[in-house]
Amino acid sequence: MNMQAVSNLLGRLLALVGLSMLLPLFWALHYQGPDIRAFILSIIITVGAGVLLCLWTKSGEIGHREGFAVAALGWVLAAAFGSLPFILAGSCSSFADAYFETMSGFTTTGATILTSIETEPRGILFWRSLTQWLGGMGIVVLFVAVFPKLGGGGYQLFRAEVPGLSADRLLPRITETAKALWVLYLSLTLVLMVLLMLGGMDLYDALNHSFTTMATGGYSTRNASIRGFNSPYIEGVITVFILISATNFTLLYHVLRGNGKVLLQDAEFRFYGGMILVATVLVTLSNRCGAYGNIISSLRYSAFQVVAIMTGTGFTSANYELWPTLSKSILLVLMFMGGCGGSTTGGMKQIRILVCLKYAYRELYRLVHPRAVVPLRIGGRVVPEPTASGVMGFCVFYVAIFVIGTLTLTAFGLDIESSMGAVAATLGNVGPGLGRVGPAENYGFLSGPVKLLLSLLMLFGRLEIFTVLLLFTREFHRVGYPDLLPRRS
Repeated sequence: MNMQAVSNLLGRLLALVGLSMLLPLFWALHYQGPDIRAFILSIIITVGAGVLLCLWTKSGEIGHREGFAVAALGWVLAAAFGSLPFILAGSCSSFADAYFETMSGFTTTGATILTSIETEPRGILFWRSLTQWLGGMGIVVLFVAVFPKLGGGGYQLFRAEVPGLSADRLLPRITETAKALWVLYLSLTLVLMVLLMLGGMDLYDALNHSFTTMATGGYSTRNASIRGFNSPYIEGVITVFILISATNFTLLYHVLRGNGKVLLQDAEFRFYGGMILVATVLVTLSNRCGAYGNIISSLRYSAFQVVAIMTGTGFTSANYELWPTLSKSILLVLMFMGGCGGSTTGGMKQIRILVCLKYAYRELYRLVHPRAVVPLRIGGRVVPEPTASGVMGFCVFYVAIFVIGTLTLTAFGLDIESSMGAVAATLGNVGPGLGRVGPAENYGFLSGPVKLLLSLLMLFGRLEIFTVLLLFTREFHRVGYPDLLPRRS
């Protein structure tokens, strides 16, 4: 592996992260908060470290191994240096707390250790939201868009980070694709910001919640999250934009270019819409019988929470810990699912679940017709066998990590409901879980090692397991390993 090239790219990435801190510094200066000094020092340290890395190393050819290394290590370093404002401003008392909060931001998880959000400096709260917005589309994808002279290495970086079964090119050059995605992302963010301001939010709150909604992240400037605004209009607008953000951005790009038929023609999008509808109906009926006195209130809170949980956004408009057991069980299942591939969501993704269901049905069909040759089809297109086996492997790893993570948390003394909720919420990049990490609680009471473990689970979820696990395999580091891009599941 060309470590000189990897280190050089990591240096540039750090410089980009450091420069992004200028935005929260502006808000700190605007409000004359106590976090001004923290951001100035953080910018100097982060940009300085990035520049030194660039000066001490040389750029070079980027193969697939270098691409995966930059993607995984880039997120680790971004979270480490991104935690500096939290430490220097006194918002977090330990590195584990600050790293957890920052990794939760960049991976758009939305889990927090902060107990009194509204008393935090405005610059710090803006930095939390900005980390989610940067992580939503991807800091490495932004890096590819900003540095167009990466050549073929840009595609390796793009493939290593973009979620889903494949990294589709919208335009001939991968840098043009990255720029198009970011322009679309920014445009939708600005539209959402205007709509939220029309609903009564001020510029600061509207900008923060636009960032975290488009990123399906879930950080809020209020302790009570979205229920702190108590506005059906705001809940409705955010719900619509969460649904948009959880849709494959390739489809959104084509829709905005006048080809609206692609949505209904896409099998994953139809499956995604069907799952949202079924889950909303079930939770609404369950809550109508147990939590709310009328169907309108039940539908309002159930629909918002179903969409927020399944897409991994993590906003809350109600304390669902008080809901009936059936509703909470459905929400726990939804934490695993996520939105569409190529969106800003976490979880397993709808396309993988659809492939698994089709695969299971095909095996059942083969028991009845053992001689039949039945290709696996999604939306009329045949899914190659290597892709199908890759999906099954991903699902096995996902479940295995969930089980191991849950058992580990119980070994640290956490009850089973809270352990399952915490692991499902961090691995699925959801945020709030169940039990002691539910919507009315936070993760601050956990020990340092547990927070670091959950931070690793967030990284697994955001980079879809294989990108991280690959770094721990002997074959990946072996000299002479063939420089071929492996299939993506």
